[in-house]
Amino acid sequence: MPEFSRRQFLQASAAAGSSLAFNPVGFATQPSLLTPPRVLYSNDTTNITSCVSPWRERKDGFQDEHLRQTIREADGADVHLLQPGLGWIPWWQSERYSAREHYEDFLRPLGVEKPHAYGRYLLAGGDLVETLTDECAKQEILPFVSYRLNDGHHTRKLADALEKGHPDQTMSRFYWENYERFRIGDDITAWDQSVFDWRHPEVREHMAGLIEELCDTHEFAGLELDFLRHWSRFSLEHTSEEERREITTAFVKRIRRALDRKTFAGTRRWLGARVPALLDIHPDQGIDLGELTREAGVDFVNLSYSYFTMQDDAVARTRAIVPPETAVYVEMTHTTLTGKALSGSGTQPYLRTTPEQFYTTAHLAYEQGATGVSFFNFAYYREHSLPELGPFHEPPFSVLKNVGDPEFVARQSHWYFLSEGRRDPVLGDDKQLPALINRNAPHRFTLFASPTDLHQQDGLLRFRSPEDISDRGLEGKLNGQPLKPAPFQPKPIDHPYDAWLGTPEEFACFHVPHALVKKGENEIEFLVTAGIRVKLRYLDLTLPV
Repeated sequence: MPEFSRRQFLQASAAAGSSLAFNPVGFATQPSLLTPPRVLYSNDTTNITSCVSPWRERKDGFQDEHLRQTIREADGADVHLLQPGLGWIPWWQSERYSAREHYEDFLRPLGVEKPHAYGRYLLAGGDLVETLTDECAKQEILPFVSYRLNDGHHTRKLADALEKGHPDQTMSRFYWENYERFRIGDDITAWDQSVFDWRHPEVREHMAGLIEELCDTHEFAGLELDFLRHWSRFSLEHTSEEERREITTAFVKRIRRALDRKTFAGTRRWLGARVPALLDIHPDQGIDLGELTREAGVDFVNLSYSYFTMQDDAVARTRAIVPPETAVYVEMTHTTLTGKALSGSGTQPYLRTTPEQFYTTAHLAYEQGATGVSFFNFAYYREHSLPELGPFHEPPFSVLKNVGDPEFVARQSHWYFLSEGRRDPVLGDDKQLPALINRNAPHRFTLFASPTDLHQQDGLLRFRSPEDISDRGLEGKLNGQPLKPAPFQPKPIDHPYDAWLGTPEEFACFHVPHALVKKGENEIEFLVTAGIRVKLRYLDLTLPV
């Protein structure tokens, strides 16, 4: 991605005749010629009030300046992807479903008297998407909106709302008045059943209407349709694969038409799809990437494992489906592994993604033909939820400035890993971890790697179990070669994070000669020679430079 000086930036702006006083970085001056950006940064907005940050007091509520701060601190990103709420209630000045209609006409008669921080902001005339565009212009980056198509966060409160007789503030009038007719299943405590079923035309019409209004009334450079928050959109029992595909493709085509009713700084606006990196579950969602990119106008694909950073061959598999000109991104998050929740949703311990893991994941993606990378949940290194999840740190924002450079990430120390993540359909049932390994039954894993000539130091291979395995007899091999046991290291490559690193008793570690690690697939073998079976949840291989 070329660097733009301030002078070049203003010259490009003047050439495009932009009323916004800038030409977005990465766009050519012709509407039909688009140069894809490298680094996308996703902002869920709600991190502003749920995380402790250096620029906000705990009792501040939500202020316009807070959103601007989240855009400024993500220095290094080419695109700022704003998620304006959960997609059910407009967090912009809407005529289709205004803040006044939601908080005063709908909620107040049902006993919900006090709007939350974002509601107060909207009632006072605030508009998150306008602020996004304005601040991105000042920072000379692209403003994108990421729209959640069937977010289920609010539905987890449905049982409590029904018991109390009034909705939660995150439930729209449309949801509250139609949840009995349109939800996917009968279990109102499960988000994948209490979200709405897109086989109903009314559901699709409602969602399309909100997005079309946003496209028609606001200035932004691109729109991402988020198929993952949450990933369930259809009752598989009541729809066929063909029906789901036809419904989804028609919906995306409709949004493409709405997006094309305006341009941004004289250029065609981007349309993207945030989809599961596990392509096997796409038919359940009605997603056909070939059709969406060739026929429905999708310009970029954002491959996501929802909550986790993962390393695999998803880019290569996607590249085999979409046209060469389609931009493909790998999404990375704040964590590679989570544990059992301490008191409810969002309270699980989590292993922080290190800078080297970000760089290695990006390196593997570029090697497969990725256009760039994206970041999700990046703010959640900060204190939030429970103190027991700490110690907390500021996010590693410096990564954003470097990760868009394929040559830079290739030169860094490499940190490869496999993870169970958690039990989640978007991760798939056939992922390599967790694994239960019986005695005298060799178990093999496939790990993708891509070392360079700079990686001449030997590495460390670690296997992590959720239990004490120090009394077992354990052996490891890499590409058929036996490995020598090595002492436990909590940080094989130094990093600032001390949370949930595990204990020595949970690990089996092995010395890895650097010459054994090859480009492409590497076969790792784990063998239990003494003691009872071993459960594994995580393994990693580090190659320092």
